[in-house]
Amino acid sequence: MENQTWDLLVVGGGINGAGIARDAALRGLSVLLCERDDLAQHTSSASTKLIHGGLRYLEYYEFGLVRKALQEREVLLRLAPHIIGPMRFVMPHDASQRPAWMIRCGLFLYDHLARREILPGSVGVDLSRHPAGGPLKRGFRRGFEYSDGWVQDARLVVLNALDAAEHGATILTRTACVAVSRHQRLWRATLRGADGVERTVQARALINAAGPWVDRFLRDEAGLAASKSVRLVKGSHIIVPRLFEHDYAYIFQNPDKRIIFAIPYERDFTLIGTTDVEYHGDPAEVAINEDEILYLCTMINRYFEREITPADVLATFSGVRPLLDDAADDAASVTRDYSLELAGGKGAPLLSVFGGKITTYRKLAEQAVDMLAPKLGAVLPCQSGLSPLPGGDMPTGGFDAWVGLAKARYPWLPQGVLARYARAYGSRLERVIGAAKSLAELGVEIAPGFYEAEARYLVDVEWARSTEDLLWRRSKLKLHFSPAQMDDVADWLVRYLAAPARSDAARRNTAPA
Repeated sequence: MENQTWDLLVVGGGINGAGIARDAALRGLSVLLCERDDLAQHTSSASTKLIHGGLRYLEYYEFGLVRKALQEREVLLRLAPHIIGPMRFVMPHDASQRPAWMIRCGLFLYDHLARREILPGSVGVDLSRHPAGGPLKRGFRRGFEYSDGWVQDARLVVLNALDAAEHGATILTRTACVAVSRHQRLWRATLRGADGVERTVQARALINAAGPWVDRFLRDEAGLAASKSVRLVKGSHIIVPRLFEHDYAYIFQNPDKRIIFAIPYERDFTLIGTTDVEYHGDPAEVAINEDEILYLCTMINRYFEREITPADVLATFSGVRPLLDDAADDAASVTRDYSLELAGGKGAPLLSVFGGKITTYRKLAEQAVDMLAPKLGAVLPCQSGLSPLPGGDMPTGGFDAWVGLAKARYPWLPQGVLARYARAYGSRLERVIGAAKSLAELGVEIAPGFYEAEARYLVDVEWARSTEDLLWRRSKLKLHFSPAQMDDVADWLVRYLAAPARSDAARRNTAPA
């Protein structure tokens, strides 16, 4: 590695860094991505799990951002139909909220700001007859229904990194970039592995996609000043037992003018969020506090007949959003758009990413590589909006038709396991299962429904190195397993990582020692 000159060194393995690595690799550039922790370990696995235009951003007149996000919503639904799918949202309405005519106007704009081919438009609904009206308090008699999308956010990051790797990129997880320096037309970077061993690499261009640490990386590792900055805003979520049996999600308007979502989640749960709280601590140590839990419970209880308390909360997660600082008065109104800053002049270029949201990551990546392409001699056009993500290449008829074929091919797989595999791996399912023709051939059942074949795939191919990688970011099995079952997974992982030899894929995806 020390003897190679890369076209592009990407610092940061969140959605923006992984998206940039993929876009650049698809154009034939040599790419090295380093991430000090796991892929998507911080902000990119702590979203509300939505691919959406951002209905509430219309209130702040961010029509350009909403249009861009709505355009990308259609693109992403096609690229990864296994981990991204349509969802219908219901917005209950009463006299204390924004006028109904205003909401109708907003939804009309939402339906028509960008071309829409996959998702149906918005409608008014009678909640006394609509399935989503049943769990609500009786005072809510009318509402609105519209479309957006859901996403497995951490898997979206992993699949971008995997596609980049399959097109020649090198992905190093648990590898920190601790220093960079410009030497005329090259950047030299010091990378430190998890074991503390350092090595020096060089690249023709550098991408700072460090998310919440973008300012700090410029200042401390690069020794440079930035003309822009990010504003750190904490968003927290709670997970409670399922509050309703239908598949609709809710968007609720609250007295403080904020909105929160209640989303069907992982079959047995309801995901509720998010908060918007200014954050000044270490982004790696972010966590929900009691006030946020109480706030989310209180807001939800304004709507549902079945009220919840903090005692009902089964799990929580928080993330720090590195929002582009636009001097907005409050955290909720800070723009979710992004800005790309290119520096370097005639020397080696450095591009820093400020802000952004998961829905627009692919467009951000396209624009970032477009800015660097002339300096790197890249002539191939962007392919990231046309090439499906790993597992997303479905036959005619789409995801549902493919699931039918998978059921016929693997009749011995329990339906619950097959459904989860289909949503996690899509058409890559056969790579997880391999040549197995029975459950016994999938290896030991490490925990209920979690077989050795899948665990090996996640370690060997998808860079998993800890139980959190396996059971939270690559899957959400942590929500379904007992502490003892999670211990069984941890024991298996220790043994497997200590094995003297693993597959070629495992060696390729292991960070340098």
